[in-house]
Amino acid sequence: MLSLYIPGSSFLHRMPAGIKLILLAFLSAVLMPVTEPLVLAGALGLALGLYALLGKEGIRQVQLVRPLLPILVILLLLHAVTGFVMEGVSVVLRLLTMVLLANLVTLTTRMDDMMAAVAPMFRPLALVGISPRRPALAVTLVLRFVPVLLAVYGALSEAWRARTGRPASWRLIAPLALQALKLSDHVAEALIARGGADGLGRPAAARPPRRLS
Repeated sequence: MLSLYIPGSSFLHRMPAGIKLILLAFLSAVLMPVTEPLVLAGALGLALGLYALLGKEGIRQVQLVRPLLPILVILLLLHAVTGFVMEGVSVVLRLLTMVLLANLVTLTTRMDDMMAAVAPMFRPLALVGISPRRPALAVTLVLRFVPVLLAVYGALSEAWRARTGRPASWRLIAPLALQALKLSDHVAEALIARGGADGLGRPAAARPPRRLS
């Protein structure tokens, strides 16, 4: 559960994690003011092409956006009701592109590399005795958990639809929260086994021995 990393040798895998995060922030900033649907459709096509570089597993990961489709449809309908259909199309294309690009970084970046890229932002905390690895781990886990929770919501939504014949309901909030808590327990156990934030990423021989109680 600590990683959704897809092993590979593509240029995305070889690119440093810090560069990928900077590019993601830059592309997000560039896409935000864009309103031309054709330009946004081109950006979405480029994102899908990057997934294709990862092979069959990468293409399969595009299904991550399925849980978002009802929300995107609602956004499009709201814009249509107010008479701004093309603006709604732009919003949908922009959201799809940004979600896919963010997930692409997760799929092609190891957990340790992500932490190493984020940790420098928290180095000043070392001056007050706080390990920079801990907030770096928290940020990295947030990046990792977003696609995981979307996948969980997608599975719950499909199960609900299969049993009731109706689309996803607000009643899925409770089971989604329970699944999120269950996943957090698994992650906590894995982190404890690895020595916590300070032990994550170290070779096994370099970690301090665990005390037996």
